[in-house]
Formats: sequence, structure tokens, C-alpha cells
Amino acid sequence: MSDLHGILAIDKPVGFSSMKAVAIVRRRAGGVRTGHAGTLDPLATGVLVLALGKCTKQIAGLMATEKRYLTTIDLSAFTDTDDLEGVRTEVPLGSAGAATTAPTRAHIEAVLAAQFTGDVLQRPPVYSAMKVGGRRAYKMARKGQAPEMHPRPVTIHSIAVTDYQWPLLSLDIHCAKGTYVRSIARELGGVLSTGGHCTMIRRTAVGAFTIDQAVSMDALPEVITQEWMDSHRIATC
Repeated sequence: MSDLHGILAIDKPVGFSSMKAVAIVRRRAGGVRTGHAGTLDPLATGVLVLALGKCTKQIAGLMATEKRYLTTIDLSAFTDTDDLEGVRTEVPLGSAGAATTAPTRAHIEAVLAAQFTGDVLQRPPVYSAMKVGGRRAYKMARKGQAPEMHPRPVTIHSIAVTDYQWPLLSLDIHCAKGTYVRSIARELGGVLSTGGHCTMIRRTAVGAFTIDQAVSMDALPEVITQEWMDSHRIATC
């Protein structure tokens, strides 16, 4: 097994699980121990920080760092996965229990500042890797079971609206570890009496590691050497 080591940021493409990305890097690095510092959903893209070899000892510290995301939310419907993968449930304006008109940008910004910024309680998505009674919630959900997801505290430092054309709302989110962007979409829809699910999630930073430093999966060599790692790693260990 290789004794290669280092910390690398990759730009995970859509459709890849975080563990698939880890497996590809591990294989190309000669089977060296490899882990990631915070998972990304298959439909999400962006910064996935990988630690190889002796640097895997730093994973816990890397996971504790703050994150930044760009996301687009469709406010016209909910889905059972809180993203595009799930079954869509329309929430027409003016229907029973729904807002009569599209919320204004000013109203959305006021709600985000008052209820979604700072230390808040957030209910994780049913389709997530959270454990419920020792079992992964998404595995239970796929079997038709209904895992009970209890709200938990998270810290959201800031949420900025970058674009809004009903029903699509684009946000720039700066948050602490453990925050689910999909939960923000669902819970914002609940407060606004609209729908809410993510159509796009892109992680732009993990701590000091930014998307500008990330290597695309296509740019990874077939054989990852220590020399290549030394020219691309973004931190030492």
C-alpha cells in the first residue's frame, strides 16, 4: 500500500456520492487510506476535502470548519427528499393553506434574517445519513418507513439573497458544520406558506479551502503520486 499523504480539495460533480469520489481517489493513489471532511449529497457539487494517508488524522478538525454554499430553491413545491430527486408536491398560490401571492424579496429577506440566521433549530431531511435508532434515515425512508427526525441546533452565520424570480430563489449561505441546506429550503417554504426544495446546491468553501483551489475529477491523473499531491495539496499535515 502507498505511503502517499496530503490534503486535497476536489470539485465533486453532480451524480457522484462522496464515497464514490473517495473510492476513486483511493484507488488512483494506490490504495492509501482516504477519507472526506464532510459529505456532499449526490446531486450537490463543489468542494469536497479529502485527506490521504497520515493526514486522515486531521479529518475531525476539518469537518468542524465552517461551510459556504450557493443554492437555488423552488418555492412552488415540496419534495419528499427536499431536492430534485424526490416526488414533487405542488403548492399553488391561493390554494388551501398556501400564500395568496408570491412573497416579495423584502419579505423573504426579513424572514431569513429573523428565523434562519444565528443559532436555530433545524430538522434534518428524512433522506439523509443521520442515524435514527442506529440506522441511517435514508435507508429507512427508502424502505417506506418514516424515521422521526428531531430538530437539532445549528448555526447559520449569514444568508444572502443573490437572485429572486418567482418561484426560484438563489441564496449564498455561510454556516457551521451540521447544517442541511435542503432543510433550509423546506423550512423556509413552511414559514412562507409556499413550497420549498433545492434544485441546485454547490459548496463553495470548507473552512479555508475554496472552490478556486479544487481539482475537477476529470483533472485527476490515473495514478496519483506524491509529486502530484505536493503540487496540488492545499494544506500540510
